[in-house]
Amino acid sequence: MDEEAQLQQIQLLKSTNDDHGGVIVKLDDDHNPMDSTTFLSILRPSISHWKHLGKRGVWVKLPIHLVNLVETLVKEGFLYHHAEPKYLMLVHWIPESGSTIPANASHRVGVGALVVNEKREILVVQEKSGPYQGTGFWKFPTGVVDQGEDICVAAVREVKEETGVDSEFVEILAFRQSHKAFFEKSDLYFVCLMRPLSLDIQTQETEIEAAQWMPFDEYAAQPLIEKHELLKVIKDVYLAKVDRQYSGFTPVSTRSDISEEKTYLYVNAGDMKRCNSV
Repeated sequence: MDEEAQLQQIQLLKSTNDDHGGVIVKLDDDHNPMDSTTFLSILRPSISHWKHLGKRGVWVKLPIHLVNLVETLVKEGFLYHHAEPKYLMLVHWIPESGSTIPANASHRVGVGALVVNEKREILVVQEKSGPYQGTGFWKFPTGVVDQGEDICVAAVREVKEETGVDSEFVEILAFRQSHKAFFEKSDLYFVCLMRPLSLDIQTQETEIEAAQWMPFDEYAAQPLIEKHELLKVIKDVYLAKVDRQYSGFTPVSTRSDISEEKTYLYVNAGDMKRCNSV
């Protein structure tokens, strides 16, 4: 009996090819519970089959109800790659050469919303938790960008959630990258200039202690602003923006080769207009 005929008699894990010479196995919610012995009898010949085909990385997406199979996968050489609320992703590198499997996502993305009205008042909040809790410090709304959410959309959402104020994204004034921040991940933080579309404030009771419109000079005069280097630089950037000596980055709708969905490229639109008019 030739090898192909033998494989037809052996149950193998269903897989799809990825774009990098590997395979992806999705044990989704439709899979019935399976004991580790049965799973091992399918896993080992599957790995042998993929090795024969010259495959490299093997990704196994394990739903939460099949968590009993984790130990089997680990003992066969699989490593944790990342986890989500309803699944765990494990990966195995077949060749003897060094692995080229990309690491798990390395960054968390956050936004800070600098909402300034026509009176040059800034929308500020005091939080019920966090590093500034109980200090009396007034800060602008901040938050984390959700998966699949654009920076400009996240800034509008965070302002609405924390203060009830509707706002319009204007531009990214600046951004900061830091490391070993949240569970050892790096952090990207975007400071967004916003224009208010409403003025009435309705604070988010679960997270926000108080919110108000405050004259920018009063906000900038808070002692913590001068002591906190990042906040001091942000203040100076905004003042340069007011004096028309600074231009931030605005979103231009475009598409990427790596995704069919619409995306944004943030550019200095003011300088682009000046260059195109020359």
